[in-house]
Amino acid sequence: MTTVPTPPPLVVDQDARRRWFAARNAIAGADPDARGELLHAWAQGIRRSIVTMIDRAQLGHIGGDFSVTDILTVAYLAVLNVDPADPTAAARDRLILSKGHCSAALYSTLAYAGFFSADRLSSFMEPLSPLNGHPNRNKVPGVETNTGPLGHGLPVGVGAAIGAKLKKDGSRVIVVTGDGELQEGSNWEAFMSAAHFGLDNLTVVVDRNRLQQGARTEETNRLDPLDAKLDAFGWEVREIDGHDYSQLLEAFGPSTTGKPVAVIANTIKGKGVSFIEDRVEWHHKVPSVEQVQQALEELA
Repeated sequence: MTTVPTPPPLVVDQDARRRWFAARNAIAGADPDARGELLHAWAQGIRRSIVTMIDRAQLGHIGGDFSVTDILTVAYLAVLNVDPADPTAAARDRLILSKGHCSAALYSTLAYAGFFSADRLSSFMEPLSPLNGHPNRNKVPGVETNTGPLGHGLPVGVGAAIGAKLKKDGSRVIVVTGDGELQEGSNWEAFMSAAHFGLDNLTVVVDRNRLQQGARTEETNRLDPLDAKLDAFGWEVREIDGHDYSQLLEAFGPSTTGKPVAVIANTIKGKGVSFIEDRVEWHHKVPSVEQVQQALEELA
């Protein structure tokens, strides 16, 4: 019987971490146009990495990976108080990717930041690889909680935000959800609880690409008017273009009302590659050799 060797643990990549800090400093000091160009270049690099990972693994959720990439890029390059060399620091900000099936986007972002070496991305979905199809906090530095069963990330985020309030450490919690995921009742219990406890240190970003596995969200179980529903549940609601870096930066700002913040980020599933954009079949589909080449050219 063939035994698959256990891969070594993921450890910080200090060179990547230095590049990440340099990029953060450059973005913080740049004018709005230059800031957008820097963020876009970083995001496109992550998208190219996603294409390569999914091509090698012949598995993945490329459409949702692409729609959430700009959100994750802005969060890690311009918002979160985190250090890849100390991923469990007590007072760190926390980002929870509730739509855990889009793990390739998260892994690529974490690798680019230096939480571990980008060389390890080649093991995506291999047997015993820490880079599984869904994030595992016990195996991947920077992952805050295991996600994949949809509807669980926000309840965990509510608990983390309550904990931060009790510790009075000034840390923030950001939860990124899919829009189809909001059809899960557990999210609405969490929305209600967060407002009740006045968790102004909690931000939820809804990746509103309007597609889920097999159909559009509004055909499956209508979410609109989502802004009015979130407002009625006691949240400060901000609706933006989820691929506009200036709007994302502003939307990630702190609460102005003492309420938790809900950002409805209108996105395009498959953003950046023409034959994937807004196509429901690319929820879980692997590009052909020719399509991989075209995708990399369009993202160059």
